[in-house]
Amino acid sequence: MTLRLRTRLALVLAPVLLAACATPRLPATPATPLPAQWQATLPHGGEVRQLADWWRGFDDPLLAELVMQAQAGSPTLAQSLARIAQARAELRGAQSLRWPAANLTAQAQRASSAGIFVPSTLSSAAVDASWEVDLFGGTRAQVAAAQARSERAGLDWHSARISLAADVAATYVSMRSCEAQRAVNDADALSQQQSAALTRDKVRVGFEAPANGALADGAAADAGNRAIAQRADCEVLLRSLSVLSGESVPDLRTRLAARTAQLPQPAAFAVSTLPIQLLAQRPDIAAAEQDLVAAAADVGVADAARYPRLSFGGSLGVAGLRVGGQTTDGNTWGFGPALTLPLFDGGQRAANQAAALARYDEARAALDGRLRTAVGEVEEALLRLDAATRREAEAQRAAQGFRDYFVAAETRWRIGAGSLIDREEARRVALTAQTALLAVQRERVVAWITLYRVLGGGWSATDADPLTPQKTN
Repeated sequence: MTLRLRTRLALVLAPVLLAACATPRLPATPATPLPAQWQATLPHGGEVRQLADWWRGFDDPLLAELVMQAQAGSPTLAQSLARIAQARAELRGAQSLRWPAANLTAQAQRASSAGIFVPSTLSSAAVDASWEVDLFGGTRAQVAAAQARSERAGLDWHSARISLAADVAATYVSMRSCEAQRAVNDADALSQQQSAALTRDKVRVGFEAPANGALADGAAADAGNRAIAQRADCEVLLRSLSVLSGESVPDLRTRLAARTAQLPQPAAFAVSTLPIQLLAQRPDIAAAEQDLVAAAADVGVADAARYPRLSFGGSLGVAGLRVGGQTTDGNTWGFGPALTLPLFDGGQRAANQAAALARYDEARAALDGRLRTAVGEVEEALLRLDAATRREAEAQRAAQGFRDYFVAAETRWRIGAGSLIDREEARRVALTAQTALLAVQRERVVAWITLYRVLGGGWSATDADPLTPQKTN
């Protein structure tokens, strides 16, 4: 290369070589400031414990078995594992761009042309190699983006695993609560049938007015209707639990029979007073951070595409020509650089860079939104848990008081000292209070499960690789 050519090339490339890539700097703090502490009341009596297998702390071992069974056979988790494998393959593909590429080409051709009556055979074999110099960091940015998306796929798997455990636990708790309500409704329906039969006997002998007989029959029919509806609700929950766990309905029904209508009780856990720990506890927030990293790297890829590309290529081969019994052999080789200068593309590269910058802004806003949502979810879960815990004691007192009132009203009615209308009113109030108690007991346990979910389910950045045998088995 002559001195003049080198000088002119330097003048062309100088502004480009001095230009810095427009990769945005990742923010050190979120745009939405996190509160210094939780506003809601933290649960009392909890211990600092590992939440990863928190559902094993329930007093019902079947719940832990169903959660493990669901995680082992979940199609959702299987899809997440496939996405991890796909993302890691794409990462290996991006990393391969750092290295030279080589190809072996071998061919043989038998030909004849006009004017040459003797056919000829041409055979050749050559090794071609090429390597692009990463002048402006485009390859490094591609690798960084692929790495972030690979890590994000793993975080999605952890999020799906936590959500599945919470869904199984919540459905199981709802199932047990429904069984308890079904027992209450069945007992009430049986009692109403007996009362209706007794009232009809009294009507026949003239001790009760016909209107009271109609009232007793209507109350018995209403109780039977509620019992039927409750059994249907329990069957729906049973099938939902079957779908989540992969267990057949008959087998699941058999396994559930041992603790029918017994609401499982969770082990309390402590909640840190620092909301900033959400950054280290929730895989969905970590996934949003990786989205931001990938978006920043994509900006670098789009920016590098606007500048020249320098590559080196070479080939080494052998060729042979055979014509009329005469063979001519020879070696071929070549080596040299190639410089590609973008001149005009109608604004496509600039548009790609602008789109990448917009995607980065979108990812940053999504991360800030995810943080704000996470804080709100934890606050709501703490409020619901505290309210349900305080309401349960009051609901127990109400249920016991109205139950005692109903027993007294029924006793007065049976001995003829009270009216059937008063007895029915006392029964309805007692049944409502018992239903409210079962509902608030279920809400308290579900609130613990929700808190487990919104705190990240015990996920940690040091968790084992989801593709390792101990995770997939």
